[in-house]
Amino acid sequence: MKGQIKNGLRVGAVLVAATLGLAQVGMSASNAVAYTVPAQRQAVPGTINYVEGQATLNGQPLAPGETGNTVVQPNEALDTQAGYVEVLLTPGAFLRVGHNSEVVMQSLGLANIQIQVTRGSAMIEAADLVKDAVMQVNMDGATTSIEKHGLYEFDANQQSVRVLDGKVKVLEAGSVKTIGKGDQVVLTAANLKTHGFDKQVAEADPLYVWSKTRSEAEAQSNVRLASNIATYGGWYGPGWYWDPLWASYAFLPGAGLLYSPFGWGFYSPAFVGYYGGFYGRGFYGRGYYVHRYYGRPGVATGIHGFAVGAFHSGGFHAAGRR
Repeated sequence: MKGQIKNGLRVGAVLVAATLGLAQVGMSASNAVAYTVPAQRQAVPGTINYVEGQATLNGQPLAPGETGNTVVQPNEALDTQAGYVEVLLTPGAFLRVGHNSEVVMQSLGLANIQIQVTRGSAMIEAADLVKDAVMQVNMDGATTSIEKHGLYEFDANQQSVRVLDGKVKVLEAGSVKTIGKGDQVVLTAANLKTHGFDKQVAEADPLYVWSKTRSEAEAQSNVRLASNIATYGGWYGPGWYWDPLWASYAFLPGAGLLYSPFGWGFYSPAFVGYYGGFYGRGFYGRGYYVHRYYGRPGVATGIHGFAVGAFHSGGFHAAGRR
């Protein structure tokens, strides 16, 4: 994906970062934020990161307050009614479950993710993937292997696999088909024949719209945490970091920046700290726009450097160091 910068760090560093909890503990009149690292808070594959509406885990209702504290175990069923659920997979990869849907988390680990979609629809956003890890979705007797970062939709009702961005390999009854961006495969069709789809219709789908909104929120959280860590320290490598403001986990890559399939930027604290100010895809496009502050009117100076600013032209606007 454009803008992808490999972090080259070991999976072990991901495990370290996944246990880190970050908290914002105070703010002065000048908007300076005190930052500390409290007791460890673990995020592992299968962690429920966001709940909206009605959803259950093995028949037990999921409440919004349980986000970040509940982990789906292997072979447990996640079911939605009039609701949505976001589940963390490997660092940088999110599973989002649509209305009236059911998924079974068959295997959950950094090296092997196996998901079964039994009813309704689910979407996987992979801004990053753990190198050599297996991430597969089973549906209607077919197994889909995610080959690269991207955006993927699985619809059990229509028995279709759709690639909005990225590449997958589909295996069914001995037939193997590789499909890329802009293609889909209907599992009931002979020889896994692929065909295109209407992009505008796909992007109007409620699950796509909700996933895009969640991806934007994740990117906002990333900017806030990366900026705070670059200013105050507390960096332990790539992984999931707890954001108390959003009450969910944010993804921080190990180095440089990554772009999500929706176009939002995910920045590393190392990248923010090195450049002291940077440009993302924001002011003139989707994503985030961060710049050095030279006394421009209407721009918040924030927390001794980087800070949550305001929304402009569909992107987040934050100020850099003087």
